[in-house]
Amino acid sequence: MDRRHRVYRVFNQEMYVEPNFKVVKELGQGAYGIVCAARNVASKDQEAVAIKKITNVFSKPILTKRALREIKLLIHMRNHRNITCIYDLDIINPYNFNEVYIYEELMEADLNAIIKSGQPLTDAHFQSFIYQILCGLKYIHSANVIHRDLKPGNLLVNADCELKICDFGLARGCTENADENLGFMTEYVATRWYRAPEIMLSFSSYHKGVDVWSVGCILAELLGGTPLFKGKDYVHQLNLILHQLGTPDNETLSHISSSRARDYVKSLPKQKPIPFQVNFPRANPLALDLLSKLLEFDPQRRISVEEALEHPYLAVWHDPTDEPVCDSIFDFSFESLEDIKDLKREILDEVLKFRHKVRRRAPLQPHPTISVPQSTQNIVYGNPFTNHMQGTYQQPNVGKDGNPAYLNEMMAAQHQPTYRGVPPRK
Repeated sequence: MDRRHRVYRVFNQEMYVEPNFKVVKELGQGAYGIVCAARNVASKDQEAVAIKKITNVFSKPILTKRALREIKLLIHMRNHRNITCIYDLDIINPYNFNEVYIYEELMEADLNAIIKSGQPLTDAHFQSFIYQILCGLKYIHSANVIHRDLKPGNLLVNADCELKICDFGLARGCTENADENLGFMTEYVATRWYRAPEIMLSFSSYHKGVDVWSVGCILAELLGGTPLFKGKDYVHQLNLILHQLGTPDNETLSHISSSRARDYVKSLPKQKPIPFQVNFPRANPLALDLLSKLLEFDPQRRISVEEALEHPYLAVWHDPTDEPVCDSIFDFSFESLEDIKDLKREILDEVLKFRHKVRRRAPLQPHPTISVPQSTQNIVYGNPFTNHMQGTYQQPNVGKDGNPAYLNEMMAAQHQPTYRGVPPRK
């Protein structure tokens, strides 16, 4: 036992915590580790933190790289109020470790829990949440980073409606290189319901617009209380999108690099778009106008984050002087490392450098708060941190022709009836 740490049982696992912290609640567990809430009992205010234990870091190279990516990006992005703030890092035994501890600011819920709670949300809430997501995303994109896994479960919220983006494990740098984009797609395991069509259809290049599409899916879910594109598989997901947005024009189809995917879309019956007012008859018309620009099928015509922030729907919030950008581009060069020893050394170096930096000053320095239209203290409750820890890493199956299996599924479904109904709302 390490005498420098307290040992707690969290989700039936040993958790080694800094001696000045006391674990007070289990928060969530998943494929990548466990999370608990703790208090700094040595401080006057007994500040609360979330402690995430990332487990089995070196069981697979892809998990090692994910952990390193998460650590590096949290450190790089920690100066924005709409991105979760990392306070400290810890490794129990630097000479032999397979776990990393991340100390972060504690939030009371995630947006998924709030939506599922069934409690009423106002249009002012929707404006506040979308504005804060876009502010955080502007900062992320300015560092030449694409988050790639924006969804309600990765948006943490407190009782005052402050929102923070979390979980950078799937993030990548922006690229125009077609060969790099192949890797971008095959490693893409984010939640299907929030995935941009250019990812599924192997467009020739990927841009920051994949995150903008996800924001549109989140806005639609806020308006309707359930995911708009709740696909059961790749084919069903694409059919739901086409059913709502209509058949893309030839110019858009020309950007699809995979001939099989392009042929599949062309083989489907022509469909006209369904106005979002049909889905959300009580919604603010300005919200629906923004939604139509966020959920533009063609990524080259899709609204940018900066343009979205200037949309009239967010006018009450928009302040160009208070929507900062990151002061440096994020360095993704570590992605080329393949040897576990090199990756392990890189993780250890990051932990030691960050510990040295933060322990020279007060450890807990949360971001300044912003005022919001209405508190949601009656909405935030329970064990909220369940979604962003639950993903399972798996590479997509690849067919004999080298194409991802889902493209073959699309071709097999060519002559099957397309999904005709409006996406169900439970």
